[in-house]
Amino acid sequence: MRNQAYLLGVLLTGTVLGASLPFQTARAQIPPSVETPGPDNDTPVAEQATSSIFHDPAPGTPQPPSVNPANLPDIDELPIDQLPQAVPQQSANPKPEDWPAYGRDDQATRFSPLTQITPENVGKLQRAFVYHTGSLPPKDKPNKWAAETTPIKVGDSLYLCSATNDMMRVDAATGQEKWHFHAHESYDAIPYTAACKAVTYYTSSTAAEGQPCHNRIIESTLDNRLIAVDADDGKLCESFGHGGQVNLMQGMGWSVPGFVAMTTAPPIINGVIVVNHEVLDGQRRWAPSGVIRGYDAESGKFLWAWDVNNPNDHHQPDKDHYYSRGTPNSWAAMTGDNALGLVYVPTGNSAADYYSAMRSDAENKVSSSVVALDVRTGEPRWVFQTVHKDVWDYDIGSQATLFDYHADDGSVIPALIMPTKRGQTFILDRRTGKPLPDFPVVEKPAPNPGFVKDDPRAPTQPWSIGVPRLGFPPLTEAATWGISPLDQLACRIKFRRAHYVGEFTPPTIKQPWLEYPGYNGGSDWGSISYNPQTGIMLANWSSLPMYDQLVSRKKADKMGLIPIDSPQYNPGAGGAEGNGAQAQTPYGIVVTPYWNSFTQMMCNEPPYGVITAIDLKAHKVLWQKPLGSARANGPWGIPTGLPLTIGTPNNGGSVMTAGGVAFIGASTDNQIHAIDLKTGKTLWTDVLPGGGQANAMTYAVNGRQYVAIMAGGHHFMRSPVSDALVVYALPEADKK
Repeated sequence: MRNQAYLLGVLLTGTVLGASLPFQTARAQIPPSVETPGPDNDTPVAEQATSSIFHDPAPGTPQPPSVNPANLPDIDELPIDQLPQAVPQQSANPKPEDWPAYGRDDQATRFSPLTQITPENVGKLQRAFVYHTGSLPPKDKPNKWAAETTPIKVGDSLYLCSATNDMMRVDAATGQEKWHFHAHESYDAIPYTAACKAVTYYTSSTAAEGQPCHNRIIESTLDNRLIAVDADDGKLCESFGHGGQVNLMQGMGWSVPGFVAMTTAPPIINGVIVVNHEVLDGQRRWAPSGVIRGYDAESGKFLWAWDVNNPNDHHQPDKDHYYSRGTPNSWAAMTGDNALGLVYVPTGNSAADYYSAMRSDAENKVSSSVVALDVRTGEPRWVFQTVHKDVWDYDIGSQATLFDYHADDGSVIPALIMPTKRGQTFILDRRTGKPLPDFPVVEKPAPNPGFVKDDPRAPTQPWSIGVPRLGFPPLTEAATWGISPLDQLACRIKFRRAHYVGEFTPPTIKQPWLEYPGYNGGSDWGSISYNPQTGIMLANWSSLPMYDQLVSRKKADKMGLIPIDSPQYNPGAGGAEGNGAQAQTPYGIVVTPYWNSFTQMMCNEPPYGVITAIDLKAHKVLWQKPLGSARANGPWGIPTGLPLTIGTPNNGGSVMTAGGVAFIGASTDNQIHAIDLKTGKTLWTDVLPGGGQANAMTYAVNGRQYVAIMAGGHHFMRSPVSDALVVYALPEADKK
């Protein structure tokens, strides 16, 4: 009866944090009808890594032409001593009215000094214009759309990319399109998600002002091109690469479209474009490399590579070789420090996320870490690891934020904030990678050694004890949740079937295991915003456990788990964020939400989405609130229409302003929210034409402040997809 009373209290009073809410997961990747096998899983045979239903291609197999759809020639290498001297960039010291980089500035603070919109007048916001990118899912194809786009703003224009890498210049005051570059990407190039988080603005040191491509818009694409166009007219920069484009699959070896993709804006540090890429999860141990590379922002020529298993070779492979395969990739936005000459790379796992026995020592040292690379050589300067021997898909999805920390002794330390999916936030000296003395990190014992032959877990894991954690206590059977006693009973049965000993519960074969935080928990790609004037960090996060189980190769074959590069590949059977073949290892993986599969309601108590303000100097939470209402959520995916703030899953990030207001979409209620930074109170909302799974931003034109968010929706979050960039402002009469 506890849950019935609980739910009744929610419906009648709206004073409790719970209500009807599905976990918004992708049907195409995690079919609700697929459950973990449980005790009937076949007895695994450690040596049985070969599938009976598909064959593994040799890594040296030539790439099919579709991997280089633009048919671009190979790019030459430029000796680093020939790299032109870069000029200062717009993002180094942005004008108050501008937003010239994905995170607004080189520090990725997502903080704006604009003050026109305040808690007192934010309720008067109205739509100034809506711009449509024209990129929507084809009617005859599965929906993979999730634009995730944050526009950048320089001068009088917004620059943005569509979900499939078209680039646009738009009048920042009216929404009128000034130019539109068509990338002509094929649907087959889309990996798990069609997304482009942002473009990069670059001012050339070799093309004079007034000449073509003095100011450039640069992007990396889903089909692995580096493209540079003129910021004025959108035409390709002919002197960059081959007619304005570079083939980033050069040296990668065997692959197929959709296996490797780029979704983030590449940072440019001292004239070096640094590119990373995602490698589709769950496919095979010897997937394409996670190599990080540097290119000249002027010519597009190759400068260096950081190839984890070839640490002393920073050159491109010749025709008969390729970058080392299966190494940890980095798909999150990177941050650079021009003064130190470093780029901070958030890394993920080696290929085959949930099995680590085949990883090299070099891979184990840099996975799920932030790695500082020298932007002139590609050499690692330091590594800080957030998870040891990660088999939980705790890759870092967030962008590092840079700030200057003022210590009690009066010293100023160049520092870095690294949020994680675990809800642990690490504060590091960005010169050395060591935790700041005020933000110590301790190694705590972890469940050990695990249940997989020859694959023991790390005995300890790192915990940041100087920053309040973004998360809740471990799961318990007593706190199992349901919308009725029967639902609660079903969830308690699931809890008892699973192995669970808290965070870092090791993978199991003979029964499911509970993973909490889940791989979409804590801070993900929306990252955090940080106010350098006050030292306050604003973070939105999710509380979403997963229900996982390793399966033998024989069982994986029966389930039809086949990697993307096999002719028999079945996209509906598994992919990046669900069941995976993990080919060339002894085990496939089954990943489902910890939910009641009938109602599609989570088994842990709400809220499932939260936003938290933390005073880093005082090491304390200022306020913490559930984020997202029940209006678009409910059992069986049926919206309740209830305007109750109950905390929904969220992806996307916030912007803080000096006016005292934060703006964020992210939640699955399909709204943009204005939040009072002093109290956490939601001051204003507006229903968007699609899900707001993107980072909001703000800017000003002619003394009028605007707030913009891409309402592109997200297939994984099951929020409605659109191509609309929605821009708000106060009425002209209220402009100060």
